[in-house]
Amino acid sequence: MADLNEREAKLVQYLSEAYGKERELETALEAHIAMTTKAPYKKRLKQHLRETKAHAKGVERRIKKLGGGGQLTQTAVGKAMAAAKGPLHMLRGSGEQEKMLKNAKTEYFNEHEEIATYLAIETLAERVGDQETAKLAKEIRRDEERMAKFLEGQIKSLTSAVVSEEIPAAQRKRTAKTRSRK
Repeated sequence: MADLNEREAKLVQYLSEAYGKERELETALEAHIAMTTKAPYKKRLKQHLRETKAHAKGVERRIKKLGGGGQLTQTAVGKAMAAAKGPLHMLRGSGEQEKMLKNAKTEYFNEHEEIATYLAIETLAERVGDQETAKLAKEIRRDEERMAKFLEGQIKSLTSAVVSEEIPAAQRKRTAKTRSRK
């Protein structure tokens, strides 16, 4: 890595964290795609995997342009962690819908972590006058926000599916009035 000034070093640090997370999420998304049976959800996960790979490439290019480059160790560790979690995700939940729900909740959490990461990068870049990094971070953040919004709908839909799959009809939609009679 070239000698970076404080500005470049801080930008590279933040971008490297984002790069590691993108690469980690590639592995996690691949595992979740393999477990997803709901066609629209699976299709969107595949699309987001393509976006995630493109984000990683864009961030990596920006890191190199700023003079950084030592992200391979962080990437290998992140991908190994995600690969190790894959089999555990298969065991989550009592039914198919609940497993997908738990995956959607994990994905939702990850999207919000990425949104926060890219918001920090965008703000840092703006404050130090790096418009190229700010623009990249803003574009990626918007993709992550769209995915989070999609996942929000999936969480609602999958939770409803869990209710239908696992809660007897007689135990659904009970009101306070119904409960007080017992």
